[in-house]
This record gives sequence, C-alpha cells and structure tokens, in this order.
Amino acid sequence: MKDSLNFLHFDLDAFFASCEELEHPELKGNPMVVGGRSRRGIITTANYEARKYGLHSAMPIFQAKSLCPHVIIVPTRHHFYSKKSAEVFEILYRFSPRIEKMSVDEGAMDISGIDLEPEVLAERIQERVYRETGLTLSIGISYNKFLAKLASDWNKPSGVMVITKEMMPEFLLPLPVGKVAGVGRKTEKKLQGMGIYLVSDLMEIPGDTLVYHFGKQGQIMYDRIRGIDLRKVETDRVRKSLGIERTYEKDLNNREEMKEILKTYCAELEEDLKRHHVVGKTVSLKIKYYDFTAFTRNFTLMEYTRDAEEIYQKIEYLFDGLMIKKPVRLMGVTMNQLRDDDIEQLRFTDLF
Repeated sequence: MKDSLNFLHFDLDAFFASCEELEHPELKGNPMVVGGRSRRGIITTANYEARKYGLHSAMPIFQAKSLCPHVIIVPTRHHFYSKKSAEVFEILYRFSPRIEKMSVDEGAMDISGIDLEPEVLAERIQERVYRETGLTLSIGISYNKFLAKLASDWNKPSGVMVITKEMMPEFLLPLPVGKVAGVGRKTEKKLQGMGIYLVSDLMEIPGDTLVYHFGKQGQIMYDRIRGIDLRKVETDRVRKSLGIERTYEKDLNNREEMKEILKTYCAELEEDLKRHHVVGKTVSLKIKYYDFTAFTRNFTLMEYTRDAEEIYQKIEYLFDGLMIKKPVRLMGVTMNQLRDDDIEQLRFTDLF
C-alpha cells in the first residue's frame, strides 16, 4: 500500500488545552479555553468540550463568555507548551530526521525512506507520543502535503486517515469548497456567489477563470482539487528563518485583538528560537487580507535577540504604522538573519 504515500502530517489535538488538562485533570470534561483573561484577551486554544458551544481560537474572551458563561479560562503558558512540544518532536525525530515544523503543534514528515506501512507507522507514532507525553495527535498520510494535511483533520481527535491517488479526485468532489486549503470564509462566499458550493462545482471552472477572479490563489485552488501540490518537506537544517503564522476561522477586524494575538506569537517565537538555539536580527510582520492580498513589513534590530518583549516592541511598532483597510484572515511573525546563540556579540557599552 505504501507506493507513493511519502507525506505524513501530524497535528496535536487541542494542544495548549490538552497540556493544561495533563497538569490539571479536573479540567477534563469541562468547557475550557486557554487565553487572556482580560476583556481584550482572545482564545488561543479551546478544548473539544468548549468547541461544542462554538468557541474557537482567536475569539474574544467576552464573546466566549456570552456563548458559554461557565467556560473555564486558563492563562497561556508558552514556556510549558514549548517544553511539551519539544518532547513530542524529539519522539518524532526518532522515526525520521526529515521533519518540517510548521508550528508548535503540527508538522510534516517525509516518510519515503521508512520501511513500514504508513498506517502502522502512524499508529506507532501515536502510541509512542501518548505513552511518553500523555498527548494525542491526529495523522494524515498521502502523496503530497496538501492532502496529508487535509487527512490529518479528518478524524480528530486521535485519528488516522490515508488519501491515495486512486481516491482522487472523487474523494474531494462532495466536500464544501471551504475544505480546500487556502479557501477562507470570504473566498468561500465569493465562490458561492458564483454558484460554486462543492469541489465538484469548482472542478468545472477553467483555471484561467479562477486566476482572473482570485489571482495566484486561483491557480493553487485549481491544482489542489486535482491532487497537485509539488511542495517538499523543508527541514530545519535548511531553514534561514523561524516564524509563527496562522489563518483564522473568522476574519479579524479589531486592532486590539490583533495586537493581543501578535503578542502571543512573539512569546511562542521566543520559545522556538530557544529550542533551536538561535537568535535573530530582523523581525517581520505578515498580514493577509480576506481577499488573499498580503504584505510584509520588516525591522532590523541593532543586536541579535530572541527576547519576546523586544520582538513584540518592534512588531507593535510595525503594526501601529499600518492602515488595516480590510478584514484580516492571516497574521504572522518571523525572525530572520538567524545565527547560533553560542557566539556572544560584544556590545558597544562593554568596551568602556
């Protein structure tokens, strides 16, 4: 069965919330979210009980309380989550060194050189991770990254799903267009306005028509529903930057909420930089609007750093200088110009 099934995507289930439930078992079975407790705070992660009430990441806390008054709010502890993430990735590296870390709780693995049936490999990974960390993860397996990621979200939590070439494109045809990676809520509404509700409808649209209406993203949609994705697993060894970016279930409009999210990204980025034993000198802020137009702003520091507070000061400076004209579907924070942290840079003040 292995054939060309060379991509495995793993996604830790409700990661931050699951970490908190490990330390506080009394939270299990109750609607609980991790995030800021202030009125301006936002949800970082909601456990599966909270999701039954419609709570989700990036939702303002005040809105979560209105939907679920008895929700338990646990403050974010990025250092703890980074530690648990490192434990999980250490286990995964035992199976393959070819891993692309996409965020603190998900990644892709090149399994082309592993002499095991993919489903057997997935079950062994799940068993090992749960036994050693107490955490669960869902796994998707396919012949490209897009389909592997789609599969990993199929049977959450703790699921395993395989998508083969023989299943394509029929497997995707009955799915809503919103299930295609890169199709957000606004794009989905635009497609629906064109009479396109299912992938089967999208399949009938010529590629040049999609490009005309959606630009580069139109070509990506055209390719992906036909099972085409040529991206490879990019390992840490060739990485020249580290970053955190996420697409939101609902587009963002409130600037203060966006700044709170960016602050959590900077804390998460600090932990990633520590784990990789690197520091950086240029920080980047990425914004993508609901219509897929995107831009990046950079700030180069005087000295190398990985301090979350210092990173956020520059990100906030960049953000405050922006005119956000449309709803935001994605934000990201990246550190560039990385170097190992075992080289101490001599400060100007040290000369005196």
